[in-house]
Amino acid sequence: MRYGIDVAIIGDLADPACLVTLAQEAEAAGWEAVLVWDHLAFAWGTPSTDPWVALAAAAQVTSRVRLGTAVTAVAGHRPERLAQTVATLDRLSGGRAVLGAGLGGVEAEFTAFGSARPGGAVLDETLDVLGALWSGDEVRHRGAHHTVEGVRLAPLPVQRPRVPVWIGGTAPGALRRAARWDGWIVAGDDQEGRMTLTPDALADQVGELRRAGAGEIDVAVIGVSDPGSSVRAYAGAGATWWLEHLHGLRGPMEALLRRVRAGPPG
Repeated sequence: MRYGIDVAIIGDLADPACLVTLAQEAEAAGWEAVLVWDHLAFAWGTPSTDPWVALAAAAQVTSRVRLGTAVTAVAGHRPERLAQTVATLDRLSGGRAVLGAGLGGVEAEFTAFGSARPGGAVLDETLDVLGALWSGDEVRHRGAHHTVEGVRLAPLPVQRPRVPVWIGGTAPGALRRAARWDGWIVAGDDQEGRMTLTPDALADQVGELRRAGAGEIDVAVIGVSDPGSSVRAYAGAGATWWLEHLHGLRGPMEALLRRVRAGPPG
């Protein structure tokens, strides 16, 4: 199992300088990924920062950690813009980007701007357009939600055939979607820092992924651990990544830095 951090870049951590510092310290301490929340939290009264700008800054002070979102409400974006943004981060970081994709969990981030949260059909079509644009081929697409008239993206991402796409969510549709792509992200903790996802429950969900046709995809568990503790039971249940959850309710920046500097769990 590999280990990374998942940072809630809202509230007290909305200053992008916080992410830059955490990313530097995470790489130095042996963590292998830095993922961030992607929310328009200001729509519900909480400061938030743009994940892609913050990750671009983190890319400049790191050289090894993977960089991405956990997760982006992909269907709320124009696919051509998101394809270019993620490709740019991938090139800037030397091929370290990963796109966490989901429907978006906070309704106000859509309704506050006069729209409804898009459904799974929009998400699936948007992901298909992203994959086509990242392929380097000329894209001609006419779907229910998007049209592309003979466009070829350039420059392309470093990673081939595309930037990895990890799907978030536990609904049956999310698991079926994850089986089609490169990974699955599942939240395993609550706001009080308690693990709510057991290894047995994870194993059952990984079984659902396999029954949906998933091959050797990444399975990333977002959770909390103490320095020196073991999370190996999750690896035995099918997890390939542990993402240590860092957010303001867990403590001030100084406490989060201490946890990062202590390194990954055993």
